[in-house]
Amino acid sequence: MTAKELYHTILSKKSYLCVGLDTDIRRIPAHLRAEPDPVAAFNRQIIEATAEYAVAYKPNIAFYEAQGPRGWESLQRTLEYIPKNCFTIADAKRGDIGNTSGLYARTFFDPASSGLEFDSVTVAPYMGRDSVEPFLEFADKWVILLALTSNAGSSDFQQLPVSDEKLYEKVIRTSQTWAGADRMMYVVGATRADELAHIRTIIPDHFLLVPGVGAQGGSLAEVSRYGLNSQCGLLVNASRSILYASGNTDFALRAADEARTLQQEMASFL
Repeated sequence: MTAKELYHTILSKKSYLCVGLDTDIRRIPAHLRAEPDPVAAFNRQIIEATAEYAVAYKPNIAFYEAQGPRGWESLQRTLEYIPKNCFTIADAKRGDIGNTSGLYARTFFDPASSGLEFDSVTVAPYMGRDSVEPFLEFADKWVILLALTSNAGSSDFQQLPVSDEKLYEKVIRTSQTWAGADRMMYVVGATRADELAHIRTIIPDHFLLVPGVGAQGGSLAEVSRYGLNSQCGLLVNASRSILYASGNTDFALRAADEARTLQQEMASFL
């Protein structure tokens, strides 16, 4: 999916909502446990209930890897359920030396190799340029680079001074030489909304993937105020607040309610 196509979807749905499919088999409603593939069955109903309001879906790969071979099958089925007009993100946070990164890229971008084909993958930049470039060798695929996260330990490294700037700023500036705004996005946590205005001075045109709205307490209003650009430039993720809005048989209806509430707020900001 190109940036133009993504922006068209955002305008048509009046939304920049990304639904995170962090599906924990221990938390899905009990009535689904008898299904041949409980995770895929849960995800299918979530996707069908929220597709009207979401422009992107982001399976967190750890939740599927933890199930072994069954989890990879659930992931493949889940990807097939996502409408083709929605942007897909493999939230894998991969980062390794070049030849290993090349195999990770094949995992998520080459259906002839793995059976999976995502639009994008999250990548950790710590090992530098040659750990990221293999993902960019796939035409029309996106790298979503970890930039400024909202976890408690993010200040251990991301905020450290490097010459006259912070390390996360160095990551953003340097990585712009690897790919442009048509191939590179950045992860910025919603609880870092106060930093978004500054980040926008560095990358005014790039899309930002912003997790942390909803259960993690991030403010959609603040993220939108500081992060929106002329082409929207935001994908705001909500996971638990949508997935687990109810633990009963009405879970899909409650998920739709949560997604609709976010979409309506997003429409007002757009």
